[in-house]
Amino acid sequence: MADKPSFFSSLGKDIPASIVVALVALPLCLGIALASGAPLFSGLIAGIVGGIVVGILSKSQLSVSGPAAGLTVIVLDALEVLPSWEVFLLAVALSGILQVGLYFTRSGTLSEFVPSSVITGMLAAIGLILILKQIPHALGYDGDFEGSLSFLQPDGLNTLSALFYSVWDFFLPGPMLIAFVSILFLFWWDAKRPKNGPLKLLPGPLVVVVFGVLANEAFKIFAPGLAVEPSHLVQVPISGSLGEFVGQFRTPDFSAIGMPDVWIVAVTLAIVASLESLLCVKAVDEIDPQRRTTDKNHELLAQGGGNFLSGLIGGLPLTSVIVRSSANVAAGAETKTSAILHGFWLLLSVLLIPFVLNLIPLAALAAILIQVGYKLNTPDLYKRRWSQGWHQFVPFIATIAAILFTDLLRGIIIGLVIGFVFVVARNFRTSISVANDGDFWMVSARRNLYFIHKYELQNSLGKVPEGASVVIDLERAEFIDPDNIDIINSFARNACFRDVSVTIRGDVDHLEDIPLEAPSKKVVYT
Repeated sequence: MADKPSFFSSLGKDIPASIVVALVALPLCLGIALASGAPLFSGLIAGIVGGIVVGILSKSQLSVSGPAAGLTVIVLDALEVLPSWEVFLLAVALSGILQVGLYFTRSGTLSEFVPSSVITGMLAAIGLILILKQIPHALGYDGDFEGSLSFLQPDGLNTLSALFYSVWDFFLPGPMLIAFVSILFLFWWDAKRPKNGPLKLLPGPLVVVVFGVLANEAFKIFAPGLAVEPSHLVQVPISGSLGEFVGQFRTPDFSAIGMPDVWIVAVTLAIVASLESLLCVKAVDEIDPQRRTTDKNHELLAQGGGNFLSGLIGGLPLTSVIVRSSANVAAGAETKTSAILHGFWLLLSVLLIPFVLNLIPLAALAAILIQVGYKLNTPDLYKRRWSQGWHQFVPFIATIAAILFTDLLRGIIIGLVIGFVFVVARNFRTSISVANDGDFWMVSARRNLYFIHKYELQNSLGKVPEGASVVIDLERAEFIDPDNIDIINSFARNACFRDVSVTIRGDVDHLEDIPLEAPSKKVVYT
């Protein structure tokens, strides 16, 4: 068994990974804040809190938290209903308290019932959407905000039409050149990166960002026609002094705590953010190279603490986010030190060098996200699901399609419904066998009996004729639903009236809290 990575032994991988995640997170924090109708700085606050605070509290080694695209519509609607930004911050803080309450009810364990086909479908869908959404940014078209996962876009287009528009009718040669060279380098670097020496720690995405900045500065001097437009660069709010920087933080308006709308928004945020976080953490466990398992219930405590603090100091609501988490895994992170450090890099860079960040072309960042998307959406993933049969492949593909053509939350719900239909259908296979030799009958449970097996059990017992001897064999069942126990008990009680001898075989005392009964001498337990 491999040794658990220690703090110092993993720093060589966690530090480069944290830089990559910070580069990816920066435009996402800003883009989600912009799409939510919130101050841009609030997105950065959520990203910093998600990295440092949630990173410390969480038991997940690889997930990364921050503002999420799945919450943009909720935030946008809430800001129209609530009277001020400060009142909204109160709702965010309260949602964090509610999430902590969910931790005490152990609600996090519900995520363990999500079929793996839905989880891998979600990962593949995110990868596909990243590729489709980032190609327009790579070509210089910014019709949708960074981090968007919705099919419909604010520019009137959708994911597919925006892709065709950017390719055929709108593309800028400067951003396209930066993105093209960056993508080639990233895939080459992954294949040819030195295995030894200091260069093995050099993050390819950092090289791409530096190249993008230098290339654009060179365009300005030598080829002004290729220079990237200011609107296609990162746009971090710049503070002239430490006082101005601190002045961008806000506190909640606690006087509004009695407003019903505040609590409605808080409950909505708590439920949606918890669902998205739990599914993300479960998905990250699926792609963790070390296959570690996160305590999902404890994650609610971590997310609740993060949202409470984010609301207190002026930040957006946050969740565990699959894009940043996937970039973290792809960058080779080993422990949660990477997530924590990425929060510190965001804080320091926004505080000390915002003017440098504002030189980064979005095309360079798009190249990084396109590579992350490919790693989530490899052909081998589809082949593996296909080889597992229709009961795995159909929910997998359905989840991808649902997320692609709606948004993350709606798509997951659709995928869950379809996934559970296949789970039920699979478990509805014949669970009871019936055999007879003259007047001797054997009714056997092949596996555990749940409520969906009621009809099959009743139908099987109904085949036993009057005057027969029947053995009901339950030895292979460790669990029998109370409804099925009632059916067996009813059959046994009726046995004396039909002159049927019943023998019930199995460890019946431990099958359920509701025990089988022995209503007459016609019934024997063995």
